Amino acid sequence: MTIKDITNCIEEFAPLNYAESFDNVGLLIGNFNTKVSGVLVTLDTLENVVDEAIEQNCNLIVSFHPIIFSGLKKINGNNYVERVVLKAIKNDIAIYAMHTALDNSFNGVNAKICDVLGLKNRKILIPQKNTIKKLTTYAPLKNAKEVRATLFKAGAGNIGNYDNCSYNTDGYGTYKGNENSNPVIGEKGKLHTENETLISVIFEKHLEKSILKALFEIHPYEEVAYDIVSLENVNQEIGMGMIGELTEKQSETEFLNFLKETMKAKGIRHSTLLNKPIKKVAVLGGSGSFAIKNAINANADIYITADIKYHEFYKAENKLIIADIGHYESEQFTKNLLVELLTKKFPNFAIILSKKNTNPIYYL
Repeated sequence: MTIKDITNCIEEFAPLNYAESFDNVGLLIGNFNTKVSGVLVTLDTLENVVDEAIEQNCNLIVSFHPIIFSGLKKINGNNYVERVVLKAIKNDIAIYAMHTALDNSFNGVNAKICDVLGLKNRKILIPQKNTIKKLTTYAPLKNAKEVRATLFKAGAGNIGNYDNCSYNTDGYGTYKGNENSNPVIGEKGKLHTENETLISVIFEKHLEKSILKALFEIHPYEEVAYDIVSLENVNQEIGMGMIGELTEKQSETEFLNFLKETMKAKGIRHSTLLNKPIKKVAVLGGSGSFAIKNAINANADIYITADIKYHEFYKAENKLIIADIGHYESEQFTKNLLVELLTKKFPNFAIILSKKNTNPIYYL
């Protein structure tokens, strides 16, 4: 098994195309063709995590946070990032990170928080834009059904709870091949008119390469006419944060105590209590101050996230409770999610959950 086999599985679950533009995701150190002896899954890749990988005979570390976030001009071991990179390279250990690609996955970081808290009726809090594309192509009438079916099989035509979705209209196309052409229908040098079906389907942008490959393989023409456009439609299956509902309403203090215990928080910093029951809960793992307004607009009773600054608590505006449970605490179950995913896919392979607590914050 190679690193590419492992990363293909992860990227099928959380395509890197949906990572935020500022992020640094993917294989940070190593070669995709390297054979894997074992996989160590961690939230952060620190020196002691690399040591753990060496001890466990794992030559691939799958990390949520990227150890290399911005450009490195020197690698002299003068800080913790450089020391990790040096130690990993010296010991032939690859490092892969997915960060916001997993944040934006419908079944990723925030879904795991919802699982832990028992939330139902889940929806993405901030659906991502510019992730949906539309393909329009033209096929001879007798080939249209097969072309459509092939596009569906490649992943096109899925809209929410529906699949095999397309728009079709019949018309005619014209073409005339030059002396170097080899037309399947018609003759070179002669204008040909063919009754055709216009086929229009939408797809998620990470599928573009596979969908075009399928189209070119099934289409009868030597030259396939098609166009692809990006749509402004938001994607309800991809985006930051998530909102769901408790099975039963809880009082504010009851829920905050439940939250502290369930998320293993050392403490919770929160805005003023509103003396209202908690039913609708918004969550966003990691630094989530940017989504306070989104949580309010979604009519959440409480917004659970981390790294909220002093003045940002005022943004609650007595419309909901903001609860800061800590960055590590909000993302801690992510590595369990990854282990579950990889173990299910590769049941007879060494997928190891790191035992290192990489939380840099301590409490008295």
